[in-house]
Amino acid sequence: MTEATTEPPVRSARPRTDPDAGFDAPAPVDVLAPVAPLDTAPTTGAADAGTTPVAPGPTAAAPRLPQRIAEPLTARGRDLLRRDLALDAVEVLRQAVAAGEPSSPDALADAYLDSGSFHAAAEWLGLLVARGHVRFAGRLGVALAEIGDRDGAEEALRLAIANGESAAANDLGILLRDMGRDAEAVQVLVRAADHGDGQAADNLVSFLLDADELAPAVTAAERYYDTSRPDTVVALADARSAARRDEEAERLYRLADELGALRAHVAYATFLLAARADRSHAEQQLREAVRHREPGAAAALGVFLIEDGRVGEGRDHLVVGASSGDRAAVAALAELDGEDPDDD
Repeated sequence: MTEATTEPPVRSARPRTDPDAGFDAPAPVDVLAPVAPLDTAPTTGAADAGTTPVAPGPTAAAPRLPQRIAEPLTARGRDLLRRDLALDAVEVLRQAVAAGEPSSPDALADAYLDSGSFHAAAEWLGLLVARGHVRFAGRLGVALAEIGDRDGAEEALRLAIANGESAAANDLGILLRDMGRDAEAVQVLVRAADHGDGQAADNLVSFLLDADELAPAVTAAERYYDTSRPDTVVALADARSAARRDEEAERLYRLADELGALRAHVAYATFLLAARADRSHAEQQLREAVRHREPGAAAALGVFLIEDGRVGEGRDHLVVGASSGDRAAVAALAELDGEDPDDD
C-alpha cells in the first residue's frame, strides 16, 4: 500500500446548529411547531386624542415571551453525533422530524452526511431546497457530488453561493477541479479566499502544489497568510515545506496546531514522514488528528498502521473512515481486501 504524501482537498466545515440559539433553526418541512403568541396591551391611537381621560385600571400584564420548545429526540441525536454514532443518530433524528421538533431537519442533514449516507442526504436535502429552504443548498451540493451527480452538485453550490453561503465556494472549487475545470476552480477559490475563506486559500495552495506550480503556490500562501484564519497558516507551512524550508515549515505547522487549523495534525504528520522520516511523532500527530476528527484522519492513520505491520488496528480505522464516506478510506480498505473500490 503506497503512502500518500499529499492530502485530499478539504470541504468546507459547516458549524452544527446551536441548540441554544433560540428559534432560528429551520422548522420541519411541513409543520411549524407552535410558538405562544405575545400578549400585548392595547395602545392609544390618534383617534383617542382629545377624549376625556379615563382613570387608570389595573396594570396590564407584561408580555409573555415565547417558551423554548422541548426537543428531546433532537438532543439525543446530537449527542450521538458528538459520540461519532452518526448511523444511530439518523434513526433518532428521523423520529425527531416526524415529531415536529424545530431544529431536527438541520441535525438530520448532518447525520446523513456524517454517516456517509449520501443518497439519503441528497434526497432529504433536495426536498428541503425544493420547498424553499435554500440554506441547505450547500450541503445538498456536497451530497450530490459524493453520489456522482456533478451537474446537480454544481447547480446546488451555485445556488448556495447566490444566497450568501460563502463556504459553498470552497466546495465548488473542489468540484470544478474534480471535473477537470482547473482554471475555473482556481478562479472560484481565489474569489473565496479574497472574501476571507481560509479553507479556500488552503485548498488553492494545495491545488497549485499538486500541479507543481511552486512559485504561484508560495505567492498565494504568502498573500493569504493570516493567523486569524488558521487554515492559511497550514497553507504557508505546506508551501515552505515544498520549498525545502523545513525549519520554518515546522514552526508554522506547530503554530497551526495551536491556532486550531482544520487539518493541522494530518498536515504536520505528512511533513514529519516526508521531511523528517519521524514515524514516532508522525503517529502521535495522526492519533491527535483522529481525536480532533480532522478530515481524512482515520484513513491516514489506518494506512500508516498497515504499513507499520499493525494491520488489524489499521483496518479498524479504515472501516471508521469508510463508514463516514471518506473515499480515501474506502479505496484503501478495498485494496487491503483485494477488492475493486468502484464495485458496488
